[in-house]
Amino acid sequence: MPTTPPEAADDDRDALTGLVGVDAVRERIAQWERSLQDDTPAPIHVMMLGLRRFDTVNLAYGAAAGDNALITVAARMLKFAGDEIDGQCLVARIGGGNFLLAANERCSRERWQWLAEALAECISRPIPVADGTSTMRLWPRIALMRKLPDESADAVLERLAETLQRVQAEAGRRLLWVDGEMSLAGRSGALLDADLIAALDRDEITVLFQPQFATASGALVGAEALARWQHPELGRVGAGALFAIAERTDHVAQLSRHIAECALRCAASWPEPLRLSLNVTPADLAAGSFAGNISAAMSAAGLDPERLTIEITEQALLTDIEHAARSLGRLVDLGVRVALDDFGAGFCNFRYLKLLPLHYLKLDRSMVDGIVEDPRDLAVLRGIVAMAHALDLAVIAEGIESEEQQQLVEREGCAYYQGFLRAEPMTADEFLALAKTG
Repeated sequence: MPTTPPEAADDDRDALTGLVGVDAVRERIAQWERSLQDDTPAPIHVMMLGLRRFDTVNLAYGAAAGDNALITVAARMLKFAGDEIDGQCLVARIGGGNFLLAANERCSRERWQWLAEALAECISRPIPVADGTSTMRLWPRIALMRKLPDESADAVLERLAETLQRVQAEAGRRLLWVDGEMSLAGRSGALLDADLIAALDRDEITVLFQPQFATASGALVGAEALARWQHPELGRVGAGALFAIAERTDHVAQLSRHIAECALRCAASWPEPLRLSLNVTPADLAAGSFAGNISAAMSAAGLDPERLTIEITEQALLTDIEHAARSLGRLVDLGVRVALDDFGAGFCNFRYLKLLPLHYLKLDRSMVDGIVEDPRDLAVLRGIVAMAHALDLAVIAEGIESEEQQQLVEREGCAYYQGFLRAEPMTADEFLALAKTG
């Protein structure tokens, strides 16, 4: 997960988004450079994302909505980096509507462009406006590059900024390499869509499991199912990008069904009372047959409904919250529990907490990232936990990476946690082995 570099001062963090700034980018690139072997080309890749004509957002919706949009972009970039990048990475706000993603990852030029395209798709998804009845869309432009050996961080930032200005001035352009190339031959667009269809037919989409633990006892309580696709040319494709591709090919239902059936079948073999957390997409929740499909899949797998948690995000609720509440209510009547995922990643309409049959609030990792060092972050955490307890909801903390974070979320009343502190996502066989050893 991308975090603030330990050497970055707290005052370098952006007050609005919590991301680090330019000084931390310089320090991190220099740190990566020092860690490289002298005879190895620098595997440092960087992209700068700009929100074109962002000033119109403030004019159309107000400054508060504009601030929320920037917070949402930051949270989406952090989540994207954690899901899609294998090596060390850093997310920063450069100023205004400009953000940066840097990675110390060996990858092909084609993969870095694909990651930029996938990030642009992620950022351009609808963002709720505070009135709860409308949404906005942002249209990002991205400049991307591979850092040259011995190239300074200032030179990297300058070349990216110049390229971003060029791509923002060209109507219809979304990406531009610093060297001027705008596209690559290879697996993109229709070819990537075809790859996914073939991968589904060959059962190549795998499901990993992120273990979840009780904060007080440390006991294993279950796992969240995560979809992964190891593309032969692009490398790992995480769930967010995977479903974005599926939406283009109209294969969301097929992909969701594959993941659910696989995860439920695995969970049925776990020792009781370990629970499975299963994410659902906006398309899943909007389908009139959603509750019936989940119920049938549980029966076919032989999993007790009381051992399943359905995780929903704000994105899944943008279309028809009343319909979502009814569908989830039918599953709750069977014993299934419901978690509101990524809480704190952007604007949350508190009407969701009133209408939905929830059992858990699952904190976005951005809500716990700075709680050890920053009193304001800790105060926000306390406020969310107090509200959840008042609503009789248990709190799950995501992205726990240090003992200090774990101890703090336990002290503040979070019931469960998950994160790399205890375990990274693992295969079904690895999780079953963990479950059997306690």
